[in-house]
Amino acid sequence: MRHFEAVRSHLGGVHQLHHNDPYLISFDLSLGQGRHQGIYLAELEGESGRRYLRVSTPIGPLAGTDPQRCLRFNWEQRTGYLAVADLDGSPYLHLCENRLYEFLDVAELERVIRVLGTLGDRLEQIIASDEDAL
Repeated sequence: MRHFEAVRSHLGGVHQLHHNDPYLISFDLSLGQGRHQGIYLAELEGESGRRYLRVSTPIGPLAGTDPQRCLRFNWEQRTGYLAVADLDGSPYLHLCENRLYEFLDVAELERVIRVLGTLGDRLEQIIASDEDAL
């Protein structure tokens, strides 16, 4: 997994890709019990020129979300952090993780996808239910 094409090749053989652009792919991760979570992968370049793989999943609209709780959530997480990105022109919370290619293999890629997908689904359910848990 030293470059984005290796990631695309692996995931394209395992999942049906919805987006398949030069530096962005996406698919639905099946979580069981009829639940699915959208997973997005993109390539980023750091200031030093090193390339990263960003794995993200949308969890809910930004509107009505307490920013202090989001920062507290980020502080407590070992894998994944909350960020804001546009989804269909609206600000949306995403659970993200960035990984350097040089430390990424198939097992680690699958682990990160599974952790983010599962946690993202739980967060999405909490936000959708209007619970005060985030």
